[in-house]
Amino acid sequence: MDTLLTIVSLVGLTAAVGGLTWWLTRGKTGDTSDGYFLAGRSLGAGVIAGSLMLTNLSTEQLVGLNGDAFRNGLHVFVWEVVAAVALALMALVFLPRFLKSGVTTVPQYLGKRFDATTRDACTAILVLAYTFILLPVVLFSGGRALVDILDVTALTGLSDTAALWITVWAVGLLGSVYAIFGGLKAVAVSDTLNAFGLLIGGVLITVFGLAYLGETRGGGFAEGLNVLRTEHTDRLNSIAPATDVPGNVPFGTIFTGVLLINLYYWCTNQVIIQRTLGASSLKAGQQGVLLAGFLKVLGPLILVVPGLIAFHLYADTEPGLPANQVYGRLVRDVLPAALTGLFAAALLGAILSSFNSALSSTSTLFSLGVFRERIRPDADESAVVASGRWFGVFVALLAMTLAPFLDGQQSIFNYIQTMNALYFIPILAVVCVGFFTRRVGPRAATAALLIGVAVNAAAAFVPVGITAKGAAVFVSGGWMHGFHFVALVWVVLVVGLLIAGAVAPAPPKPADPAAPPIDLTPWRGAWPTALLLIAIVVGIYACFVDLGVL
Repeated sequence: MDTLLTIVSLVGLTAAVGGLTWWLTRGKTGDTSDGYFLAGRSLGAGVIAGSLMLTNLSTEQLVGLNGDAFRNGLHVFVWEVVAAVALALMALVFLPRFLKSGVTTVPQYLGKRFDATTRDACTAILVLAYTFILLPVVLFSGGRALVDILDVTALTGLSDTAALWITVWAVGLLGSVYAIFGGLKAVAVSDTLNAFGLLIGGVLITVFGLAYLGETRGGGFAEGLNVLRTEHTDRLNSIAPATDVPGNVPFGTIFTGVLLINLYYWCTNQVIIQRTLGASSLKAGQQGVLLAGFLKVLGPLILVVPGLIAFHLYADTEPGLPANQVYGRLVRDVLPAALTGLFAAALLGAILSSFNSALSSTSTLFSLGVFRERIRPDADESAVVASGRWFGVFVALLAMTLAPFLDGQQSIFNYIQTMNALYFIPILAVVCVGFFTRRVGPRAATAALLIGVAVNAAAAFVPVGITAKGAAVFVSGGWMHGFHFVALVWVVLVVGLLIAGAVAPAPPKPADPAAPPIDLTPWRGAWPTALLLIAIVVGIYACFVDLGVL
């Protein structure tokens, strides 16, 4: 009976969100590239914030980050709170420049700033990265979470491997419907609807988890909170010890690789900024981005605290429990059957959000950067949109095939950060230089993209002398942490670009005569709100700091 109730609530909520999304977006996506890829540049602050949050808040976060908290303690919340700093910089620095340029994609911006070769290089890097890294990770982590939460193996009698394959394909097919046939408007609206369910469900996991922990000590919620505060207090430090445990984030790396990876992710990552590029105005975009920043500082309640609770519940009684299975086990143990189904539906929404967002962005990059620019420059709008849909089908099928092979990774969050850094750093370096100087030419920019990816890939995959240190695998021998290494690569690329601009400055390019497509009047409250957000981040660190581990 409990299983039936779980399934009914899961299917019911998922169907309700899908039906409401169709009703809200019917006839509004259009057949133009702006309508399909940027929701007609009509997104308001609330939709932008909700879509940003749920695109980010998926199972690689819920499963991976809670698993790292289970293994390492509170300090892994660095990924959440530093994200708020990156969002503040997005609102103040990056977003005005992107919206002024009127572009749809990051490669388009690089094409305007440098040339078509730079644009094509960036497009190729992103399409390959999203197809072979991001999309399979989202599907695998989502499938893994649903299999564990719903106990699919016991429910169906299938092996764990078969259950994972079936779940991955079911999620992939459903997510493809949103992204391929609905466009960004459907993705953004479904994100916002699912965000409420996931945020409420995530908080309930923490509340029920603390109550369950308290019950194991003969009390209730208050006792569970007391256990979390008073037992194993060394795990509540915001400063990480310098150890080689997977997922560990030493304090010094916050100011190097961790900050840069967050800057790329929130300020130049096509999957994320496509929402902000669809803003109805700069003011709406800034408000949405900063609202998402305030939501991120609350993220540890959902993405870290459950992992800490699980440590008190399972670390001693089940010492062999894999970190990637901790979150699903906790959900299954602490939630009633009806709520388990509802939370699984919200979790499915988060999986779909990240998958269809990445798929939508991949289709956008191909349609606008490859099909229209290289294959059929004379294509009309309907042909451009159709090319994105067909390419989306191909990429979705490929990702669904690759995803189950990721099973067995020690830390899925560790894996995604390692792989992302390969291309995050070079693209961020070129975009930043493009923003602030006109002297650097296209040859130097293209070379920086290709060399940066090649150096990071060689350091990650060449086996000689390479060991895992922290959340990235780059340099060993004890002389440099992986996150310091990616920051060093970024600095070398930026300095190299500036030197190239000084030695052989690019000829001046004429100003773009086209008027910006939206109102670029900035929000008056952007600067004070951003500074308040950064102050809150500093305050959070100060509340939990113990410098004794340094």
